[in-house]
Parts: sequence; C-alpha cells; structure tokens
Amino acid sequence: MHLPLHIFEPRYRAMVSDALVRDRRIGMVQPRDESTPPRLFDVGCVGRIIDVEALPDGRFDIVLEGLTRFTIVRELDVATAFRQVEALLETVGESEVLSSAERAAVEIDARRFADAAGYAVDWNAVGRLDDESLVNGIAQIAPFDAASKQALLEAPTLSDRADLVVQLMQFFGRHDQPGGTLQ
Repeated sequence: MHLPLHIFEPRYRAMVSDALVRDRRIGMVQPRDESTPPRLFDVGCVGRIIDVEALPDGRFDIVLEGLTRFTIVRELDVATAFRQVEALLETVGESEVLSSAERAAVEIDARRFADAAGYAVDWNAVGRLDDESLVNGIAQIAPFDAASKQALLEAPTLSDRADLVVQLMQFFGRHDQPGGTLQ
C-alpha cells in the first residue's frame, strides 16, 4: 500500500534526508507506550520513499510504498536524531488469495461498515481489487485504534488478517457501544 506523509519533526526530517542518500527505505514501528523514549512494538513495516517533495523550510511531503514487515532484534545505540534498529526482514512470498467465502465476508462487512459510518465508496472499484489490496486497504484506512492496527500488521497470513479485519469492522461498526477501544 501507499502512505502519504508530511514530515515536519526535525528527527524525521533527518531520517528522510538520510534515507534519500541511501536506499530510500525507512522502517515504521508504533510506540508501545508513552515512556521517554517510548518502547517499540517488535513488528514494524519497511517502506520505500517513492515520491518526495522537499519544501523550502526543510519539511518533506513523501509517499511511502510498503515493502515488507520486520521484527526488531535490538535497538542500536546511535548518535543520529532518529532511532535505528537491527531487524529481521520478512521474506516476501507469492501473493496470497482468499477463498471465495472469505472474500465475500470481507466485502459484505466492508459495505455494512462503510454504510454505518456514512462513507462514500466506489463498490465497482472495490470489486476489482485483488484480495491483498482489499484487506490491506481496509486495514490502512479504517479508523481502528493503534492496538487493532498493530494486530493487523502482525497477522501472519492474509486469511488471518481478513478474519481480523472483519471482526474489527463488526466491533467498531457497532453504534450501541460507547468508546470503541479493544484491550
């Protein structure tokens, strides 16, 4: 998937500058807590900067293309403004395909979720998406909490991710529950 980002914090501006002179890849991982510095989740995603606009004041507008997941081995002791880790990259295999029942469940619940939230969706375009793009697209844009997004990232297979995204759409799409945070 593609993720547009506006880079304004000095440490991330330094990270993007560094990545642009290297291999254009950066790792993204969520903080686990609010300590200083925050502990990190073990699993993140490597992205390649595929589009960049350097702004006159040093900020950047970039588009990241997700490449693969990684698992942190250890955080490195570095002098850079941005954090760095040693990580194991996941081997990218063949594209996965959902069964017709799994695909139908995702599409049915996506339609219910979108209708309940009042989202305008081009369902013809959705029907043309491959299974990975459909499931990963929902995982990326749905307004799930950080813990849910992390669980989706860590789901080992497309089928597992599809099952979880359906469960999350059902949970977060319910309007009879206050809040909407999973623990």
